Amino acid sequence: MDRSRRDLTWIFTFVILVAFAVPWFLWGTGTVIAGLPVWLWWHIGWLGLCSVVFYLFTRTAWNRGMGLDPGRQENGDRR
Repeated sequence: MDRSRRDLTWIFTFVILVAFAVPWFLWGTGTVIAGLPVWLWWHIGWLGLCSVVFYLFTRTAWNRGMGLDPGRQENGDRR
């Protein structure tokens, strides 16, 4: 996958994560599962998913636009 396509994929992924962060489709639902409202379970699951996606982002694309070489290890030596 080339760089621009990978960048667009990450942008689209984060737009989806933000768009569904608020469970608007659950507004007005009074359903309770295991003593907690279903919208709270949505947030718990969604935050877990966001954590996994952010972890993947830091492992694959964190250095985007920062001018870093992912193969070079920084140990305080700035030559």
